[in-house]
Amino acid sequence: MKFKAAVLVESRNPLVIEELEVPVLKYGQVLVKIICSGICGAQINEIDAVKGPDKFLPHLLGHEATAEVVDCGEGVTTVKPGQRVVCHWRKGAGLQSPTPQYKSKLGLVNAGWVTTFSEYSVVSENRLTPVSRDLDPEIGALMGCAITTAMGVINNDARLGIGESIVVFGAGGVGLSIIQFAALVGGYPIVAIDLHENKLELAKSLGATHTFKAGAIDLDEEIRNIVGTAGADVAIENTGNADVIEMAYALTNGKGGRTILVGVPPVTARRPSIYTLPLHFDKVLKGSEGGHCRPESDIPKLLKLCQVGRVRFNGLVGVRYPLGRVNDALLDLRSGRIPGRCLLMMGQ
Repeated sequence: MKFKAAVLVESRNPLVIEELEVPVLKYGQVLVKIICSGICGAQINEIDAVKGPDKFLPHLLGHEATAEVVDCGEGVTTVKPGQRVVCHWRKGAGLQSPTPQYKSKLGLVNAGWVTTFSEYSVVSENRLTPVSRDLDPEIGALMGCAITTAMGVINNDARLGIGESIVVFGAGGVGLSIIQFAALVGGYPIVAIDLHENKLELAKSLGATHTFKAGAIDLDEEIRNIVGTAGADVAIENTGNADVIEMAYALTNGKGGRTILVGVPPVTARRPSIYTLPLHFDKVLKGSEGGHCRPESDIPKLLKLCQVGRVRFNGLVGVRYPLGRVNDALLDLRSGRIPGRCLLMMGQ
């Protein structure tokens, strides 16, 4: 069977829509039909080769989607054909399979344990979690990364407590979800900072008590007026910008405050300058790996919250694009003008 996919052929160049062939499934592999896929900043980093030269070109991209299981390889027990699933990059239940390769006119196209910028995909069993068909596929796609990462950042990394102050730098898909979960657990005040007014408006609707446009004012003074002169209990940095990392750390309370880095700077970026002495006195600076979430248990928890109306994620979807317009979607994501997540809709 053949299908269309967006392929990264050369770093720092547009993706190419190519026809691929479904390979014979190996142990632990699952063939899924992608319904819709989110686009994360991590894909921009992959395209730009921010971690160094890309040794796997040409290859597929994408790590969050809602899909339907078509076929299963040997040993697969946690999903079965016909089931609706969330595709996620964090390891969940089941086998970790070999990574697939696809035949095409380009030659062999590589892929990781999960890729989602395609009509079909061969995914490792442990990157799939079954969900009800009643779940909105668009929300399911965001549970593959943005929403589960944010849940984990609040619960596992920051351990935000009732009445603790939090400052969120960057109100994209992850940042907006962090704001909603901060409100859910009783954080106060919740301060959102972004370059774009439309994202700040959305942040207010999701629970931000205060918002500031980056660069417009003296943020340090204004934020301390809200959270207290000692600084915030928690600061979350989503941009990967060295200057913003420095500001987030500086604005974190020196006694037990936590600075959590979600964004990752390019290897060529200037390293942030950090005064480390407070780290010896219970101040925390740590990086987050997807919020250390566990998809097989965290996604069902999120589904319960959705069913009873405790959280809402529809507003996190910004613009929807067909697969053939993937490069337009990536340009819009880079521009920052789209509030919320950009989605690729495979049925369009």
